[in-house]
Amino acid sequence: MSPPADGRLGKRESGTARILGSGASGVAELLVFHPVDTVAKRLMSNKSAISTTGLNNIIFRSAAQAPIHSKFLSLFPGLGYAAGYKIAQRVYKFGGQPYFRDLIDKNGGDWFRSTFGKKTGGMLMHATAGSFTGIGEVVLLPLDVLKIKMQTNPDAIRGRGLLKLVTDEGIASLYRGWGWTMARNAPGSFALFGGSAVTKEYLFKLSDYSSATWTQNFVASIAGAVASITVAAPLDVVKTRIQNANFNSTVGGSAIIREMIRTEGVGAFFKGLTPKILVVGPKLVFSYTLAQSLIPFFGKYGESV
Repeated sequence: MSPPADGRLGKRESGTARILGSGASGVAELLVFHPVDTVAKRLMSNKSAISTTGLNNIIFRSAAQAPIHSKFLSLFPGLGYAAGYKIAQRVYKFGGQPYFRDLIDKNGGDWFRSTFGKKTGGMLMHATAGSFTGIGEVVLLPLDVLKIKMQTNPDAIRGRGLLKLVTDEGIASLYRGWGWTMARNAPGSFALFGGSAVTKEYLFKLSDYSSATWTQNFVASIAGAVASITVAAPLDVVKTRIQNANFNSTVGGSAIIREMIRTEGVGAFFKGLTPKILVVGPKLVFSYTLAQSLIPFFGKYGESV
């Protein structure tokens, strides 16, 4: 449960309730949206001009000429890595952001409120906590790297498990692009939680964000997620191209940016943005609302046993 925007802390669910609720939302989100994520990653990794005739090959690759059910199943590569990443990410993000918010309020809440005012200070603490949460997601990067490689460059890890990959390539190879990941996550998560807070504060006039209805969470989640994905899109493309390269690649983010501008133009930084935005509404409503519903449920269940 998110703390109230004015800094007064309401009822807090236990850590167990947060883990169970956010974890369950991650599992459900993964099963529904992993195929769309695969399509977006493949579009972002494509370096050639996208045409109507070539779109089938870009999206479905080796299954481009296969029956429709085989095409659909081809959009679930790396499901094991994706499950580990998505569930851990949701537990960390949905369950961890309130802890950062409490920490900021405890140590700097008076400064935020006296400097920016009660409402704005509360929203900035909410957004800043999101930014810190996003930066900390870098610890999950190896699972994200393996998920992306399975989606876009499966030959790089074919026939090798996680331990074998670490032994062969070194743990550092699984953290390639960590700086770009943090650079993407900081403003992206700031916009996500900040946009949601602004919507609840000004559109719905809520002083306690946890009291939002399902519809209010629906609208606030869309606003925050669209802002987040748009802000983070350029660095997300760079991060994806770093991570989907072969393990022995030494090409850095700066070189990728220069090459993208030279050969593809500025528009390349927003490849894959449309399918991501198209899935923002249902994806965030699905995961955020489910987490916000299940966390209190598990909290009440834990109190009754």
